[in-house]
Amino acid sequence: MASALQVVPPPAGLPGILAFDPRTLDRGYADFQDRFPELKTTLHRLLPHRINLESMSMMQGGRANEELRSAILRVVNDECPELDENERESLASEMVEEVLGLGPLEPLLKDPTVSDILVTTAKMVYVERAGKLYETRVEFKDDAHLIRVIERIVSRVGRRIDETCPLVDARLPDGSRVNAVIPPIAVDGPALSIRRFGKGGLDGDALVRNLTMTEGMHAVLKAAVKARLNIVVSGGTGAGKTTLLNMLSGYIDASERVVTIEDAAELKLRQRHVVRLEARPANIDGEGAVRIRQLLVNALRMRPDRIIVGEVRGEEALDMLQAMNTGHDGSLTTVHANTPRDAVSRLEVMSSMANSNIPMRAIRQQISAAIHLFVQIARMSDGTRRITHITECVGMEGDLVTMQDIFVFDKTGVGADGRVLGRFKPTGIRPKFSERVLAAGIELPPSLFHTVVEIR
Repeated sequence: MASALQVVPPPAGLPGILAFDPRTLDRGYADFQDRFPELKTTLHRLLPHRINLESMSMMQGGRANEELRSAILRVVNDECPELDENERESLASEMVEEVLGLGPLEPLLKDPTVSDILVTTAKMVYVERAGKLYETRVEFKDDAHLIRVIERIVSRVGRRIDETCPLVDARLPDGSRVNAVIPPIAVDGPALSIRRFGKGGLDGDALVRNLTMTEGMHAVLKAAVKARLNIVVSGGTGAGKTTLLNMLSGYIDASERVVTIEDAAELKLRQRHVVRLEARPANIDGEGAVRIRQLLVNALRMRPDRIIVGEVRGEEALDMLQAMNTGHDGSLTTVHANTPRDAVSRLEVMSSMANSNIPMRAIRQQISAAIHLFVQIARMSDGTRRITHITECVGMEGDLVTMQDIFVFDKTGVGADGRVLGRFKPTGIRPKFSERVLAAGIELPPSLFHTVVEIR
């Protein structure tokens, strides 16, 4: 049984982040917006007549920025001679962001502490920092302004949004995930959600420092990837599944050929030999769609050593299981679920969508044979992320898939500052896959499965 006890303090820097005052968010930017609305409207009207915006859009990013800024400054000097130099520079920067960037959202995109940008309406923009939502003073001029920004985002990745296709998934150049919805589906006006990912990503050591997991859990997961176990990361929306999947993929040997399959490309693998595939929606005529299931079948013909599916959401779950069962060990994927047992149920349902004639027992046999490990991650009430279960899939017992927890996180309460308290606790069970890990030349010390880490 678990015996040793290790007590850890809060991660350094976390109190500072949580002490952030949302009232100060973008105050300078909002004051600028209040000061120059009429000037910006005038410039928007004049620019098409004074600048060839079409030819400028064909230039490379840096050159386009410089050319547009110089041209806008000339217009500002002619039309607004009463402004001082700082005001002209500020106005020019604002207009460049309007024309080439994402307008009012640019300051938020430049802020490394912002993990989510949520545009609820043109006049209501929220951000997430350290797992907490804060309302900002950033606004769009109107719904039409917001729709223009959305169209600019989706057009860059060859997608479209209009009344016939009022919702879309896309990505920004930095890999941030974007979802947009417009009327008639969005009743109160266009809505835009941007999920951002750190430029460098988080490695395992960083997740240990953040108390997302313990050193023992990290060692087990690292060994599992190197020993080519098939792993499913499960969790709710915003729990950190993609971040964890990126971390796990970092332990894949650089000599292996990896094929990634995603609905919207957001994984950032460090390996050089990576083939990235992305699903595609239908065109305006309802044709040309390429689904994840098709990409998964095609990936099997590309001689992959490992297949990583960003997320299984439907019938492609069956193809993923079959790939894991037919020589593509070490594959990784994510699924939306609240517990490892729920993840199994979700896989059962999604696999049955592919072929209703397959008996449920046969699907469960596929799951028990294909998947070695479920890793459950959750977002706590204080905004922190924790790996709550590392659970091994051990086979079938009767008609049910049998599982055993290797590590769990027990929540014990909430501190006076709202911080979630609890303990990472190994169950004391040595996993069945230990022999496979040992055969891969990796030894897991017995102490890993007996050390409790308490968060106070």
